[in-house]
Amino acid sequence: MNSYIHPTSVIDEGALVGEGVSIWHFCHLMPGCSIGNFCIIGQNVFIDTAVKIGNGVKVQNNVSIYKGVIIEDEVFLGPSMVFTNVSNPRSFINRKSEFKATLVRRGATIGANATIICGVEIGEYAMVGAGAVVTKDILPFALVKGNPSMQIGWVSEAGMQLHFKENQMIAECPQSKIRYELIESRLIKLTD
Repeated sequence: MNSYIHPTSVIDEGALVGEGVSIWHFCHLMPGCSIGNFCIIGQNVFIDTAVKIGNGVKVQNNVSIYKGVIIEDEVFLGPSMVFTNVSNPRSFINRKSEFKATLVRRGATIGANATIICGVEIGEYAMVGAGAVVTKDILPFALVKGNPSMQIGWVSEAGMQLHFKENQMIAECPQSKIRYELIESRLIKLTD
């Protein structure tokens, strides 16, 4: 399956683009970045050198993904969300040797206008609310919002908020009917 690249986008030599990828208007992919299969890259997206993006990722409009960011499979990056890669930037001091890695695990969602401060890990299937400012690691399946972001609950793999009855540690996804258990402040997907 071929990929679609809009003619206004710039794909530098050495950028790797997988099969079935759609890259829309005014994007720029730098040399050495890699995009997995079946990704959608919205308008005005910048992908820096050495960035790795997995399969099935959706990057909405106006997102810049800087060196040091790794995006696993099936991640959703909302419109105008922001990644950083240095903790204390100054225009007059070169701190490229101080870039911190940021890892977004499989299936995570980052909402519109959220900001991800470098050096964090966002767990599998976690959900970051729109406008949140993430300053520390987020657990798998955690639902966070606010500035700075705080965990306010749990979500299923399908992205539905889970509701636990009083004194019960098991909840069922209202969409998929898959059950999840809270064990020592971590959410575990149960298999039958």
